Amino acid sequence: MHTRITTVSPSLLSADFLHLGEAIDLLETSRAEWLHLDVMDGSFVPNISFGFPVIEQVAKRVKRLKLDAHLMIVDPDRYLERFVALGLHVLTVHYEACTHLHRTLSRIRELGALAGVALNPHTPISSLEYILPYTDLVLIMSVNPGFGGQRFIPNAVEKISALREMAARLNPSLLIEVDGGVNPSNAQTLYTAGADVLVAGNAVFSATDPVQAVAEMSRVLTPDGRE
Repeated sequence: MHTRITTVSPSLLSADFLHLGEAIDLLETSRAEWLHLDVMDGSFVPNISFGFPVIEQVAKRVKRLKLDAHLMIVDPDRYLERFVALGLHVLTVHYEACTHLHRTLSRIRELGALAGVALNPHTPISSLEYILPYTDLVLIMSVNPGFGGQRFIPNAVEKISALREMAARLNPSLLIEVDGGVNPSNAQTLYTAGADVLVAGNAVFSATDPVQAVAEMSRVLTPDGRE
């Protein structure tokens, strides 16, 4: 039986980069338990976000939130040790970027972090059949990676459901994360399909009250009334 560990993971990519410290402090008061870091290299995806200097300062600022890094980069193996040394709790690499995925995931676990693998919208769930037992988390991309603010791709819901069925056979404790176009209006659908962690960027930071936006999605993830 899958014991669901659920949370909203606000994406810092959508925050005001001139006031990241204040954004982090605000999220520390919210019901979010993770903070999502989108690391882009301009090669695997057509955008560049932030690197080690920014991540180091974010890690120093955070007190309670666990850092959830989504590595949209080529050859992530080069940097695994450095990311973990900064205090990152989750390291998610892309299936499409890793030649030796089992080796990469195993190394992340050896370093003491949760090992995640992300799937682009076109990549089928069946690709994970032989790697799922070695994975702590799967991130379903519900937009094409590289930019915030994109429209949700509806068939991501079907992929989440299929993945939850596969996980029931191969890795019942698997966490399923979904990223892209997530907001309060589709949070219930995603949770029902099997998602545990909702990455939300614009839905949080464009809201009049970001803390309230997190709370609204968190209530969906805790239907038994847990605070």
